[in-house]
Amino acid sequence: MPKNTTLDCRGLDCPTPVLLVRECMEATAPAVLRVLVDNLPAAENVTRLLHHYGYVATVTETEGVWELCAQRHSGEESPPSAATTKPSFAAAMPKPLAPEDAHNGKTLVVIPCEGFGQGDEVLAQRLMLNFLATLPEMGNSLWRVVLLNGGVRLAATEGPALESLQRLEREGVDVLVCGACLEFFKLTKEKKVGQTTNMLDIVTSMQLAAKVVRI
Repeated sequence: MPKNTTLDCRGLDCPTPVLLVRECMEATAPAVLRVLVDNLPAAENVTRLLHHYGYVATVTETEGVWELCAQRHSGEESPPSAATTKPSFAAAMPKPLAPEDAHNGKTLVVIPCEGFGQGDEVLAQRLMLNFLATLPEMGNSLWRVVLLNGGVRLAATEGPALESLQRLEREGVDVLVCGACLEFFKLTKEKKVGQTTNMLDIVTSMQLAAKVVRI
């Protein structure tokens, strides 16, 4: 087992940093892994993956580059939360996503836009508000909601849509927000609900769900 490995993932789009770290874990599982990324969603997603593999990660950010220094946790107890020089980052760390989180018979809802359906834009946005407010009627069958593309604006804009998503999260529904999409729309720091995620988590969720509903 190598003692130290460095992965420079700067400039790589989602989910490549996550895939490279996973490949490294499965191939060599170094005692210490240093990962460099150049956006916050990648830092969050890679840190979550490192936790899943039993590593404790320290995260620092300097001039737009995040350095993740991870060491394998040697104790029997669960590894502690990531240390960081930015408390706000630690508070935002999402919970792990893994195949064992799957729920048989559960439904995944994919929302790739701000409006429901095509046609009149104002009507589409009203219908989306109604849809989000009515989702709790699905009860325990609703497992996860994925926000993609323009749909991530729903997690970053004050109003009834955000309130509905926050209610779903309080009731135990996973709200996954595409990190690459947040970065594209410059909304990473504006996100107010959900877990910043990547395409690997989204595809895995689709595989694990009993039903996928795309708006």
